[in-house]
Parts: sequence; C-alpha cells; structure tokens
Amino acid sequence: MTVASILDPLENILRHVLVWLGPHGTIGLPWAWSIVALTLIVRIIIVPLAVKQIHSMQNLQRYAPQMKELQQKYKHDKQKLNEELMKFYREHKINPAASCLPILVQIPVFFSLYLVLKHSSRFIGPADNTHWLGLISITEKATAGWGPLLIVVYAGSQLASGYFMSTTMEKTQRILMLLLPIFVVPFIVRFQTGLVLYWVTTNLWTVGQGLITRRLVPKTPVAAPARRSSRTPPREEEPDRVAAKTASAAAAQPQAAARRVRRKKKRARR
Repeated sequence: MTVASILDPLENILRHVLVWLGPHGTIGLPWAWSIVALTLIVRIIIVPLAVKQIHSMQNLQRYAPQMKELQQKYKHDKQKLNEELMKFYREHKINPAASCLPILVQIPVFFSLYLVLKHSSRFIGPADNTHWLGLISITEKATAGWGPLLIVVYAGSQLASGYFMSTTMEKTQRILMLLLPIFVVPFIVRFQTGLVLYWVTTNLWTVGQGLITRRLVPKTPVAAPARRSSRTPPREEEPDRVAAKTASAAAAQPQAAARRVRRKKKRARR
C-alpha cells in the first residue's frame, strides 16, 4: 500500500472543498485564493489542537526554572533525568507533545494537496485563471516567473512562525528551528506554487496566532522560594510552638537562678 493510496480519502475531501471554493463552485473564488481559503478552513478546524499547543507552551514556560534545576541536578544521569522529567510532567499535567500536534496534522494535508494539484487537470480547465495576484500560477513550479519572490515570502513567514513556536525550546533547538527555512527552501522550490502558497498562509496564521496569544494571555510564572537573609524578618510561628517555647523558657528560669546563687556562694567562700 503506497502513501498516495493511504491519502486518497483526504485527497478527495480537499479536491471537493477546493472545487466548492473555486470559480466553478458555489463560492466562486479564483483558484489561487481558493487555496488560501482552504488553508484558513484547515487552520480553523485544528484550532482545538492549537489551543492545546498554546497551553502546553505556557506550562513549559511557567515551569522552566524547575525543569532547568532537574537538568542541572541529573545532568550526568540521563536515565534518571528522563524519569524525573516524566514524573514532573505527570504531576503538573504537562504534555510536551501537544506543541507538535498542529504540525503533525498539517503534514498529511500538505501531501494530499500536493496530489490534488498534481491531478489538477481533472477539474482546472486550460482557460481558467490560476494566477495569484496576477504573478504566479498555482500549477507551475515555484521556480517559474515570480515564484522566487514567493519563496522569499515563505522563508520570512517560516522564520517568524518558528520564532513563536520555539519560545519554550532550549537555545540549540531554537537556533535549529530558526534555521529551518534555509534547509527547507531547496525542497520547497521543487513543489508547485500552490503548495508554497498554502504553507505561506499557514505560517502567517501561526504568526498572527502567536501575536494574539502574547497580547491576550498573561504570563503566570511560578514564584521561586524566597531566600532568607540577615534582613529577612522572621517567619510567624504557630501558636502551639510559641506556647511551648514560652513554657520551656519559664521552666528554665528557676534553674538558671539556682545556678547563679550557687556560683555566688562558691565565690563568697573563696
């Protein structure tokens, strides 16, 4: 069973939606803008996964100091570190994999759309307008005409979306995420412009989602335990402990007075 046959159901769904959005369908959009609209529909459908992704990133940011302490504590024991991290995730209900769910969902959509555009001659006529902004045809490769300009837009949008998606990653992982567009561009240029347009649109959605999340959702960092110093006021003790200390001090006073009397008598004898 090939990958294409596995993606057949999804390919059929995307083709029907694209035709419904297209110039021969109910909505009547140009083919290029139909892909943009299809991308927005896909992103709206996976909004629940995006919400989980946002909550997961917030939890990772919130508990980052504690996780860093665990990494420092068990840096020489990888197995123990993994065990403690998994235990920490369970205790605080953190799901690190949730941040990858939207991307994992979009991968089969991307390849299914590739198959739809590959077989676009079945529903796109030779006289149909397939150009985006009058510059690039969605059925041509991204290297044709003004395609390289769209590649530049893709690289910028991928860099921006990677910035928002890598906020909870370690420094090395974040650098790799930001350098991803450089490694992906040689593969992207081989695809049709419609696929690049799909990925540019989803990147811009991710950027907008990141900006809205940063503005509307407040950060809730976990307060680190305060360190005591010479200027730190003493903590208020429980009433039982205070009473016990007072009673012990009162009981010790007669004994201390008796000791002082004995010392005075010894000195007087001398």
